[in-house]
Amino acid sequence: MSESTPEARLAAVEAEIKKHCAIARRKREDVTLIAVSKTHPAERIMPLLEAGQRAFGENRVQEAQRKWPELRERFPDAKLHLVGQLQSNKAEDAAALFDCIHSLDRPSLVTALAKAFDKAARQLPCFIQVDIGEEEQKGGCAITDLPALLDQARGADIPVAGLMCVPPFGIEPAPYFALMAKIADDHGLEGRSMGMSGDYPTAIMLGATHIRVGTALFGERGG
Repeated sequence: MSESTPEARLAAVEAEIKKHCAIARRKREDVTLIAVSKTHPAERIMPLLEAGQRAFGENRVQEAQRKWPELRERFPDAKLHLVGQLQSNKAEDAAALFDCIHSLDRPSLVTALAKAFDKAARQLPCFIQVDIGEEEQKGGCAITDLPALLDQARGADIPVAGLMCVPPFGIEPAPYFALMAKIADDHGLEGRSMGMSGDYPTAIMLGATHIRVGTALFGERGG
């Protein structure tokens, strides 16, 4: 089996996850691998589904609406995670399509999702995205705003699964992962959605429960 095949890449990532879980004395089942399939067509997603991968991440509601209904007909147990920013006017569409949202980051979205969940009669677990590196260009609520946003989400009966972050690019991620783990602990939250293709082993060592891996599984976009 060529190392460039989707099956081989999945096996390699799985081996790394197991290795770092063992080092950290964690169980493999405590870490959910989300294959970030954004920008990749259905024909590139299918081999991973056939190889047993079941959790996938998309950035945009519209793109997921185009690709996933047909894929789910063949693999109804696939779980779809929204890992990109969500516009409030797309909340109803997201509630109908996704199984988990990783980018709850502002009061207006709490309101929109609460209404959407009521209308869809389904409650999706949500991660609150934290601007862990204080980068204005990225989504996420400020660390100082987290307690109020968390209170609002809980008050609206939104199931808060945990926190999500994207550390600053090109900087050692460990301190940011450690900080997010501490913040999650301080607020009694179990879930930590952190770690991508370049840093997921570090994230696992520091308590990640969900890792969002794209390039390591699919190769470079368009490649």
